[in-house]
Amino acid sequence: MRPIVFVHGTRTSSAIWRHQLDALTRSGHPTIALDLPGHGARAHERFTLDGAIRAIDDAVATFAVPPLLVGLSLGGYASLAYAGRHEHKLAGVVLAGCSTEIKGKPLRAYRDASGALTRALRIGGGTWHVVTDMLTAMAGYSPLTDLRRLRLPVWVVNGRRDILRLDERRYLTARPGTRLHVVRRAGHDVNSHAPVAFNRVLLDALHELRLPSTRALLPAL
Repeated sequence: MRPIVFVHGTRTSSAIWRHQLDALTRSGHPTIALDLPGHGARAHERFTLDGAIRAIDDAVATFAVPPLLVGLSLGGYASLAYAGRHEHKLAGVVLAGCSTEIKGKPLRAYRDASGALTRALRIGGGTWHVVTDMLTAMAGYSPLTDLRRLRLPVWVVNGRRDILRLDERRYLTARPGTRLHVVRRAGHDVNSHAPVAFNRVLLDALHELRLPSTRALLPAL
């Protein structure tokens, strides 16, 4: 059975994937939900994109066959960056809640404002620094650049109410053959807001990966 690696979003942890781990394990698929640097069991570390990619690589390496990589929000961007560097180690990638280019002046303004607010009000329970670390790490990253060069199967999953759907159609144009699923009555945390619908997308993706023609469906660049 195809294994699966799950990568969480900012200021959460591997715990967000409980519904998915339960469902996929019952279906016989080996699963790992990792903690990114600065989160969960690794909260004492500082987040960097390279550190996130190493964490994903360690999880992927535990399996004897290429897994399906599933990332939400920051985990989606990190998963796409990983796929851009290590596509040969993966069977496919599911990108949830990460269909926006996070770069330019809006990102820099948010990074600076969040850092100033953290220092002034001492908010965030000691972990708000991970937001500024994330924004700093992602400032020079273009998900569309990695998406354009991928040859492996890609699924994009967004909640209909998610504000990070701004570049959804650009994602489909960047990687012809990408499958898009928009989940009704769900927001950014689509895997938690609509776990049954999200799990169905994963199971369908895993079924597709069993078909020998899956990669042939993706047009050459």
